[in-house]
Order: sequence, then structure tokens, then C-alpha cells
Amino acid sequence: MESIALFVRRKRKEAGLTQEDFAVRSGLGLRFVRELEEGKNTVRLDKVNQALALFGYEAGPVMQERIK
Repeated sequence: MESIALFVRRKRKEAGLTQEDFAVRSGLGLRFVRELEEGKNTVRLDKVNQALALFGYEAGPVMQERIK
């Protein structure tokens, strides 16, 4: 499963956006965008959803894969 950090970075690059452009278009701060793409563990879910909304997505509960 792809992490949110990798997903956002991939979608941003596919859209041809710099981190600065993405921050402006999503209404988020550049620092948050950088931390999100770096995989910071303590980001606000409302802001994650604000970032994902630019691409038509939102975060939601997903069943964890269990290792046997």
C-alpha cells in the first residue's frame, strides 16, 4: 500500500505542480506540504484531507493488513 506522503507527492508531480504551487492551490502552508510529503507522523487529518481534495480524494479508515 502506498503511503499518503508518496501518494500526494506522486499526484502533485503528475499535475506538474511544485510544492509551492500545490500549497497555494490547496490553501495550505508550504511547511505543511513539505512535512506531509516527508511522511511526518503527526500531521492534522483535516489538513491532509484538504491536500487530498485537490486531487478528488479524502482519507478514510482502511483495514490493516495482518502479518501471519
